[in-house]
Amino acid sequence: MPDDQVPTGRPELFHQLAPAGSPVVEKPLTLWTRFCNNGAARKAVLLLLLAALWEIFARSFNNSLLVPTFSQTVAALFASISSGDLTRAAWHTIRMLLKGYIAGLLLATALTAFASVSRIGSDLLETLTSMFNPLPSIALLPVAMIWFGLGEPSVIFVLIHAVLWSVALNTHSGFRAVSPTLRMVGQNYGLSRAGYIARILIPGAFPSILTGLKVGWAFAWRTLIAAELVFGASSESGGLGWFIFENKNQLSIPNVFAGLLTVMLFGLFVENVIFRTVEQRTIRRWGMQS
Repeated sequence: MPDDQVPTGRPELFHQLAPAGSPVVEKPLTLWTRFCNNGAARKAVLLLLLAALWEIFARSFNNSLLVPTFSQTVAALFASISSGDLTRAAWHTIRMLLKGYIAGLLLATALTAFASVSRIGSDLLETLTSMFNPLPSIALLPVAMIWFGLGEPSVIFVLIHAVLWSVALNTHSGFRAVSPTLRMVGQNYGLSRAGYIARILIPGAFPSILTGLKVGWAFAWRTLIAAELVFGASSESGGLGWFIFENKNQLSIPNVFAGLLTVMLFGLFVENVIFRTVEQRTIRRWGMQS
């Protein structure tokens, strides 16, 4: 090989390091980048766009008896809050929902605990969830009316059915998905049964548990509104479902949409405030979710 074609060695590269203690120069983020990194801001803009589309569509439709505008709905919402009608209806619905939701969680906890300590309990849980989970809770209203009559016990019965199976199934699936390594760590530390469940199983299965809580809440919320449409028409129970039903009979359609908007606002609050706070303080802090 000629001398002029002999490959030369790679030249050495030298970089001057900044002296110790020198300030770190950071490139400031642009406004668009900060907006894209802010989940609350993105969702707020989406909600504003949806409200604008609602307003445009309703104005083009030009029939407030069928589709009131967003501004008419908001005005009806504030008027109903000022009169106290919507506030009383919302409080009645929330109080009933909490009773059924808590009762469903307690039963789901007992059923999952039994399924976690014995094969018979696991088989029982899988069989019951296969039977009753596909059954719509609202379909049990006639049975509830026969057994408990018109009143809170009937509504709480269907709420328990809406919550129980989704929470129990997700919790049990989460327990079974806990890695064997974590299980062996708990056993090697010599934890008691309660400590093993509290420190190993529940943290390891908490993503599935939280999913079950969310699904159970959504099922219970829409089941309660549907139940109040029936029980409200029969016994004037006074919940949001009855508020919507009564205003529909009076052809006060903006108030009907105000009741529906209240339901949606409660859903946004529970999902983006309560459940998001629980998620950030648990599974995200534990590094189980990005």
